[in-house]
Amino acid sequence: MNESIELSEILPIIAPIIVIQLILMVIALILCAKAEKTRGPKWVWVLIIIFVNLVGPIAFFIAGRRSD
Repeated sequence: MNESIELSEILPIIAPIIVIQLILMVIALILCAKAEKTRGPKWVWVLIIIFVNLVGPIAFFIAGRRSD
């Protein structure tokens, strides 16, 4: 049973997820930098956006920004 998976087989599946993650992260970091007020300290949101894959930027979009 030689069932090794090569990188070339996985890359077409993983590449779109990586691109979406990077786009969300960049947009969230730009919005966090431009925001005058956030719910909680900005440095904590930056850490969440960078280190919590996919969920961090979405959490910032939903709960991090203040509109007042």
